[in-house]
Amino acid sequence: MRVEIRQDTTEPTYVEIHCKDVTDEVTRLERHVKRYQAALTATEGDTTYNVALDAILYAESVDKKTFLYTEGKVLLTDKRLYELEEMLDKRDFFRCSKSTILNLNKVVKLKPELTRNIMATLTNGETIVVSRRYATELKSLIGIK
Repeated sequence: MRVEIRQDTTEPTYVEIHCKDVTDEVTRLERHVKRYQAALTATEGDTTYNVALDAILYAESVDKKTFLYTEGKVLLTDKRLYELEEMLDKRDFFRCSKSTILNLNKVVKLKPELTRNIMATLTNGETIVVSRRYATELKSLIGIK
């Protein structure tokens, strides 16, 4: 794959992808570019925030409400967990239980438990349970047998 950057002061920044065939790799590249500055809208009280995807530690569904957890805030989003799962890149975000989606870029440590669950420690020190139902998929995703 050849990558070129051309500076043009008369045009706003845009990205073009030239390819022979639209393969899975090209489609992933397109999604990555589109999500580069992607954000989710969420609220805390009366205040609405645009939350950058890389600021999200994890998303959790509790009592039919979906919350986004960041370093310093817990925000309510109007998206359902399955909608977030469809929107977010599967290389960065992983469904780790029925009620939680984890940002893999925020995981600093994984520790297997006797129950076959995995405890994921995040950058803020918080731990999230990866249920045994999803543990095998996580190991495969990060290259552990």
